[in-house]
Amino acid sequence: MTEQRLSAASTVALPRNAVSAGTTDRPFAVNWRAFGLSLYLLALVLPIYWLVNMSFKSNEEINSTMTLFPHHPILTNYIHIFTDPAWYMGYVHSITYVVINVVISVVVALPAAYAFSRYRFLGDKHLFFWLLTNLMAPPAVYALPFFNLYTAVGLFDTPWAVALAHCLFNVPLAVWILEGFISGVPREIDETAQIDGYSFPHFFIKIFLPLIANGVGVAAFFCFMFSWVEMLLASTLTSVNAKPIAAVMTRTVSAAGMDWGMLAAAGVLTMIPGAIVIWFVRNHIAKGFALGRV
Repeated sequence: MTEQRLSAASTVALPRNAVSAGTTDRPFAVNWRAFGLSLYLLALVLPIYWLVNMSFKSNEEINSTMTLFPHHPILTNYIHIFTDPAWYMGYVHSITYVVINVVISVVVALPAAYAFSRYRFLGDKHLFFWLLTNLMAPPAVYALPFFNLYTAVGLFDTPWAVALAHCLFNVPLAVWILEGFISGVPREIDETAQIDGYSFPHFFIKIFLPLIANGVGVAAFFCFMFSWVEMLLASTLTSVNAKPIAAVMTRTVSAAGMDWGMLAAAGVLTMIPGAIVIWFVRNHIAKGFALGRV
């Protein structure tokens, strides 16, 4: 009797197992995580692709029909940018003041960040907070004071005007980033270097800087990106001799309408320096995220 009951129970349990197995093995199950990630990547890539697509089209084709690929690809837009001094000098001016700003911001921020990290002095917390408050106001707040100041001292319409103006935002940002990296270096290294007879400049350049190379790379990257994409101060503080590419791109608007192809080509070329910088500092940025300061 017991064997008969066990066999009956097993025969009854088999269909349940079969049903449950059938419900878990769904050949057409949707992976919602992969689907959401695909939509996110599509939303990121589509505007860039559309910009590149428009850069190889004429205005007639852009305004006539919407196509995924240019029917008659042209290089006229890029050729015009590389041959017209009014266009390619915009890139030269932008790169010039961006490089100046990055160098000044990092060089000024390094000793300041070291002081905030290693020493305690009267008002250090308040001074550090005051530095960060410069980032809380938009650039439009400082446009008029900078314009009057640089016009009076003769720096208007020079790369130095834009570079120094951007230091108001980039120096506090670089100090904040570097202070976190410096705090992660043990103080015993400083004390050991002093015992061994290293002077502070020799210790800081030869020993300490390699230890915070990731922080320097991260700070330089964010300073570069702010200066490269900032337009209001760069346009306000320049006129002809140092006009950045962001201001030059407004030349595509005329009485005849918008030159969409030229604007798209200029946009593609504007993204290239940023992409190159990201490629070279990608490892430093990843380590900065891992350390929790970025």
